[in-house]
Amino acid sequence: MKILFLVSRVPYPLEKGDKLRAFNHLKLLSEKHEITLVALNDTELHPEAEQVLSRYCKRLHVLDISLSVRILSLISAAFNGKPFSTGYFYNKIAQDIIDDIIDEIHPAHIFCQLTRVTEYVKNITDISKTLDYQDAFAKGMEKRISKEPFYLRWLFKMEYKRLLKYEAEVFDWFDNKIIISAQDRENIAHHDKKNIVVVPNGVDLDYFQPRSLTPTLSDGEGAEGKKKYDLLFTGNMAYPPNIESVVFLVNEVLPLVKQKKPDIKLLIAGATPVARVKELQSDNVEVSGWVDDMRASYAATKLFIAPMQISIGLQNKLLEAMAMKVPCITSELSNNALGGTHNENIIVCKQPQEYADAILRLLDNSAQAEQLATAGHEFVKQNYGWKKMTEPLLRMI
Repeated sequence: MKILFLVSRVPYPLEKGDKLRAFNHLKLLSEKHEITLVALNDTELHPEAEQVLSRYCKRLHVLDISLSVRILSLISAAFNGKPFSTGYFYNKIAQDIIDDIIDEIHPAHIFCQLTRVTEYVKNITDISKTLDYQDAFAKGMEKRISKEPFYLRWLFKMEYKRLLKYEAEVFDWFDNKIIISAQDRENIAHHDKKNIVVVPNGVDLDYFQPRSLTPTLSDGEGAEGKKKYDLLFTGNMAYPPNIESVVFLVNEVLPLVKQKKPDIKLLIAGATPVARVKELQSDNVEVSGWVDDMRASYAATKLFIAPMQISIGLQNKLLEAMAMKVPCITSELSNNALGGTHNENIIVCKQPQEYADAILRLLDNSAQAEQLATAGHEFVKQNYGWKKMTEPLLRMI
């Protein structure tokens, strides 16, 4: 079957959650279907992107959106009532190109990742379509309102209301709808939201495997199996939920831990750290920026911590850390989507003191940490392989 796969970002490299999800979906779909990938693009293309993606796509179209076009699109969205995130990714030139591609290849199915690209295919009624909501973005925007500067809250409140309405509106444009978790599905404001199929993210269990340190991973200490860091947080460090969570970790949790372990070491690893994240750097905190192979960071730490304060979707970072057999500590918000069992395969906390106590307990009790890590690894292995997670989507299409 010919499938047109439409995304708002080129799904390579895999430094963002939407890219990771899109990449694995198209990879698995390509095993039985002919994929034409159409990706909008507002950044410099990674030199390996076309080569990697061409392994899974018969055709690859990257539609560059210039800064001037993006600005005009945002201005247009301000007046037409669409979410600004939708306006940012929509323009008439791209619409004409996508229409021509559809006329040329005659796809049997259209797959859209995220509501922000649905405008391009909303009027197509003679081809079956699937929408991947991924997350309930309106809910995520609502949670951000109180955390933004007071002079911007009106804008975020406006975007929240627009997203809430738009997420319900696009529901009826598609034959199939999927989303990353039941928690997110409940936050879609459509009366038939129960018909949205939950398709969680998975983890590449062949790539993220338990491994020992090597000397290059910890300045020569790895040969003895000594970890360089006590704590690790990973993610796109320009993404607001990651920023809020790591600021909470450093400002609220770490001071409590330092009372008993003044030399505690935290690594913050991930692409594009903003100034607010870079300012967290200290004798106790290292901000690495982009990491070529995140497995090295997981292998170099004793504990992984994801105290997500604004959480939508399923945290890929937790899946990866658990797959690599690193003991994990997280928040209720994150575990609602993950479905781990507190004190069995993961530790779930609310308040700063709870996080501090859990960190200290695991650092002081290697046997308990190892038991948690082993149970977490088995939990992910049994429940979160990409192929298993994507089966509902494959059947649907």
